[in-house]
Amino acid sequence: MNYFQRKLYPLASIAAGVCALSAAMPAAAVDLKTADGSWTFSIDGNVNVDYIYTSCEKDAKPVTDVGGACTGSASGNSVSNVGNGLLPAAFTFGVSTTQGGWDLAAHLGLYPGINTNDGGSPNLQSNGGAGTNTALGSAGLDVRQVYMTFGNKDVGTFTLGRNIGLFQADAILNDMTLLGVGVGGSMSSANPSNTSLGSIGWGYIYTDWLTQMDYTTPVFNGASVTIGIFDPVNSLTEPGTAAPKSAPGFHGKLAWKGDFGGTKVSLSATGIQQQQKYNTSATSSGSYQSIGGDVFGKVDIGNLELVASGYYGKGLGTTALFVLSDDGLGHSRKSDGFLIQATYRMDQLKVGVNYGSSNLSYANDADRVANPFLVSSNNKVTGGAYYDLTKNLMLLGEVTWAQSTAHFDSSVNNNTSFGFNFGAFLAF
Repeated sequence: MNYFQRKLYPLASIAAGVCALSAAMPAAAVDLKTADGSWTFSIDGNVNVDYIYTSCEKDAKPVTDVGGACTGSASGNSVSNVGNGLLPAAFTFGVSTTQGGWDLAAHLGLYPGINTNDGGSPNLQSNGGAGTNTALGSAGLDVRQVYMTFGNKDVGTFTLGRNIGLFQADAILNDMTLLGVGVGGSMSSANPSNTSLGSIGWGYIYTDWLTQMDYTTPVFNGASVTIGIFDPVNSLTEPGTAAPKSAPGFHGKLAWKGDFGGTKVSLSATGIQQQQKYNTSATSSGSYQSIGGDVFGKVDIGNLELVASGYYGKGLGTTALFVLSDDGLGHSRKSDGFLIQATYRMDQLKVGVNYGSSNLSYANDADRVANPFLVSSNNKVTGGAYYDLTKNLMLLGEVTWAQSTAHFDSSVNNNTSFGFNFGAFLAF
């Protein structure tokens, strides 16, 4: 694992539950200790900037999707932007100590974008993104992480607060486009948000940053288990208004790591469950279950790294949690997808390619009739080169082909885009 992976993936071990609390706080660019040495304060982060060019579908086809292949307009079908990639910039702060045999830590992550944005989040603009990329604007600030941990190597680790989710976390944390761009998403528009899609919606569902209370067991023979309760997330396609949930969401994860004579293997499986509730009127309500799981595997053989992940769910939706998860009438849709990837390192240069596919099914025949152009699949291929100019500065370039296809007359109703990006990633 190179320097950039070490700096940007500290939460992978936390989410997977495979580290003791003493390793829960990320290695930082700056570590400060109190006079008596009892507390450690740490700072680290990154700044990344890319030029992103996308050639969008010239003759746009009707495909109902969120984050699908971009389409052109009367002004043309090519788009240029300068912005962040899949990750926004980051400035993260941590404190840690040991008291009475317990390791205690807290973490705050601030994630500013660089594109003009008038909302509180780099990706949720207050006016829906219309007309925001103008003079006299400012970037948004995303507070993704506020959490604490406590435990020890014998008891395990408790994580409480806002942190990365468990479901699909390994997929995105091991996606090579995490440090780059991948699919441009809103970066291929006149009003870009502050992150691209990478392979989100093109091989996996976004794990997201969720309010949670987790427990991770100690590691036994390379294996550990994490279970947690999560603040339930509302669906974006509920037929009425979101209703309070009587139970939390549940995530669980089994993870294992092993070393076979220098061949390193990482495996995991994660489950997610949550009930959706909504009110259609003052006296009428409805609900449906959202449930799913994923599997992940990674093999490191010398300089070659192979990654594969897959997911299946009902009522989970596509791209992000619970997006297009039902037909708007409380009937859940099934979804699945996978990502495969191979990378190879040659001294300071790493090259790689990945292929991802995400699929969404109708809830029933009535859904098929009512929504003929619902997205059936998103498929993409990305090739990338990542060069460590120094231990802190990476230069990178990627090319990506992406296609979104509707259920109805799929041979005709599909949008295809092609893009490339190059930029720099400074981690500290």
